[in-house]
Amino acid sequence: MDKTTKKLFAVFAFLPLLAVVLTMRVGAAEEVGVTATVTAQSISVAVTDSDVTYGTVSTSSTRDTTVTEENESQTAENDGSVSEDFNMKGQNSADWGLGTTAGSESYTHKYCNSSDCDGSPSWTALTTGYALVYDSVAITGTRIFDLQVGTPTSTSNYSSQSVNITVQAATD
Repeated sequence: MDKTTKKLFAVFAFLPLLAVVLTMRVGAAEEVGVTATVTAQSISVAVTDSDVTYGTVSTSSTRDTTVTEENESQTAENDGSVSEDFNMKGQNSADWGLGTTAGSESYTHKYCNSSDCDGSPSWTALTTGYALVYDSVAITGTRIFDLQVGTPTSTSNYSSQSVNITVQAATD
């Protein structure tokens, strides 16, 4: 073998070794950790006594849960793990629509959330969409509210109607 052949042989013999070294370097991986934390939160409301029986109410009349009538005030408690807003909504019954004023086949459902519902209640009409009733209720905080139902001015449906309300907890 002459010198040139030896040099060419040395170069060609070295090239596969260089390719292996480069492949190992390019294909190498490095891992770096990321520190992450998470805290779960619970958004929840409990309502007691949560059962109102208005009884039989004449057309164009109202009945409420204050001490002067049913004496069934309701208590909403934040039993979640963060400060919450309490929202409420009403619903249409099987035969009556929920309105802001009573009418033919239309009833009202209102709430009082003032500190003087038993003395001088201020009633706010519920709708079928959520409305803010209390904001920023602390964990284990409670809020007392009263309800008032108003029957239609006229109706052809004299059967018992389910006029439930929904209380919703939401984050501030």
